Amino acid sequence: MLYIILFLILTISWALLLFDILSARLKRRHAESADLLNELNNLEENKQAQDLENARLNKIFAETLALYELTKDICKSLDEEKVFAIFYDNLRKHIGIRDCQYIKDSAGLIKYKDYMVLALNTAENQATGYLVVDGISDVDKEKFGILAQQLLIGLRRALFYQKVQGLAITDALTQVYCRRYFLERFTEELKRSRKNKLHLCFLMIDLDNFKQFNDRYGHLVGDAILRQVSKTISDMIRQIDFIGRYGGEELAIVLAETDKEQANFAAERIRQAIEASVIKAYDEELKVTVSIGVSAFPDNTDHIRELIEIADQALYLAKETGKNKVCFALPRE
Repeated sequence: MLYIILFLILTISWALLLFDILSARLKRRHAESADLLNELNNLEENKQAQDLENARLNKIFAETLALYELTKDICKSLDEEKVFAIFYDNLRKHIGIRDCQYIKDSAGLIKYKDYMVLALNTAENQATGYLVVDGISDVDKEKFGILAQQLLIGLRRALFYQKVQGLAITDALTQVYCRRYFLERFTEELKRSRKNKLHLCFLMIDLDNFKQFNDRYGHLVGDAILRQVSKTISDMIRQIDFIGRYGGEELAIVLAETDKEQANFAAERIRQAIEASVIKAYDEELKVTVSIGVSAFPDNTDHIRELIEIADQALYLAKETGKNKVCFALPRE
């Protein structure tokens, strides 16, 4: 009986010991599971935070990329005003502002002293103009800077195009139209005059005794004379009129919507202004005169070549009869 009791006691003791061991292991497993769960929770939280940060960065990247993509829109035009108009439309789409203006001359900035001012500089660090903006938040200033750079790219492109166009249509010495472009404009204006039944007059102008000036003072002085005479005439004609260098010392003018009487008045004003002016060429102060031949549409002809030939004949008559005068072609019979 005693052995049975001892056996039971030992069995129970082993059972309790085994239970304690199993309980300890189970607690460790629970603790390990809790640790793993906490770690998983932390990883999930980190993943969510990372996803949010990635989403934020992707949004910023997409917005920034969209701003740079605007260069395509801004560079669609080669006109300064249109370039700014496209920029301004996009600016209002992406940034909240009260006002934004493109100022070409620094003198105009005085009206915008309370505005934020951004100089738009060329590659040579010369200001092409200024952007003035009002009502922009600090948050949007970086976006505004990006958009302003895109505007600068568009403006540089437009200004370069204008420069190239100017070289293509302008005589390098006199800064008036070259012969080719002048004749293109003349053709267009004559077509318009025919269509709308408007008068038009053509003036051929030649400097008197120009060869003598070249021979006596040299070609540099001759160039200075031609340049100053061209400027004097350019300053006197209207915006609807235009002047070109026809060849050598010959200049040509188209007076749009002008009849013979009006052309005579204009030609005389030009002749008298040149006669009265003193041309400073290097160390010389010179007086020059011009002879002018005039033809008229429709009085003389309705063909451009004949208008030029008739005006040239009238110019020859002015030269042969004393120079420094205006001569008109006789009307066609």
